[in-house]
Amino acid sequence: MKLTLIPSSFGGPEPYQFLSSCLVNDTIALDAGSVGLYHSPQEQARIRHVLVSHTHLDHLATLPIFVENAYEGKGEGVVIHASSAVLDSCQRDLFNDRIWPDFVALSQGDKPFLRLSPLEPGQTVELEGVRITAVPLHHVVPTVGYLLADDHSAVAWVSDTGPTDEIWRRANAEPHLKAVFLEATFPGSMAWLADVSRHLTPALFGQEVRKLTRPARLIVIHIKARFHVEVVAEVQALNLPDLEIGRFDTPYCF
Repeated sequence: MKLTLIPSSFGGPEPYQFLSSCLVNDTIALDAGSVGLYHSPQEQARIRHVLVSHTHLDHLATLPIFVENAYEGKGEGVVIHASSAVLDSCQRDLFNDRIWPDFVALSQGDKPFLRLSPLEPGQTVELEGVRITAVPLHHVVPTVGYLLADDHSAVAWVSDTGPTDEIWRRANAEPHLKAVFLEATFPGSMAWLADVSRHLTPALFGQEVRKLTRPARLIVIHIKARFHVEVVAEVQALNLPDLEIGRFDTPYCF
C-alpha cells in the first residue's frame, strides 16, 4: 500500500499544510482539500475515488476543481464516497449552480462527471484492492477517520479529532498494522482552542497514541501552518519511538 500526502504550499522551504488530501495507490484520495491542485490533470484523472471525511473547507476546497480536471467525458466519472450528511452538503453547498456548476445534475446522462456513494460510519468498502472502513471520530461536525487494509498491511488515517476511542479499538485489532497518520493541530499554548474545536495538541497526541497496543510508525499530520514550528518541537519532545513529521509528495510504502 502506498500513501502520498498531497502538498498545499508551494515555493517555500517549509512543508505547510493549508489544505488536506492524501493519495492511496495513486487512485484513491482521502479528502479533497488540495487534490485539485495536484500535478497535472492527466495524473488527477488516475484518481477514481474520493473519500470525504467531513464538511470543513480544508478537506473539501478543491473537490469541484478536481472533478472538472479529472473529467474525461466517458465511463462512470469519479466516485465521491462520504456519509449522507457530507454528500448532502456537497450537493447543497458546492455543486449548486452558484458556487460551482451542478455536476450532480449534469451526471444524470451517459457521460457523468461524478457518482455519489454513501459510506456511513462503521461501513467498509473495497476500492482498488484496498478495504477502507469509515470510523467515527470526535470533531465539531460529523467526521470519520479511515482504517485502510489489504492482504499485507493496514494503516489508520486519523485527521480532525479530539480525544477518541473507536479508531484505536479497530487499529489494535489489525494484525498487520504498519502506521498511524494522526493529527497534532495546535501547540500547547492554544490548548483552549484545541478543546473547543476538538483537535489535538502534542500533549493530547501523546495520550492518544498510548491507546495503541501494537507497534506502528506514528506520522504527524494536520499541523496548523501558523504554529508549525511550535507543534513540531512539542511533538518531538515527547520522545516517542517511530515518530515522524509528515512528508509531502513523497510516497510512504507499507
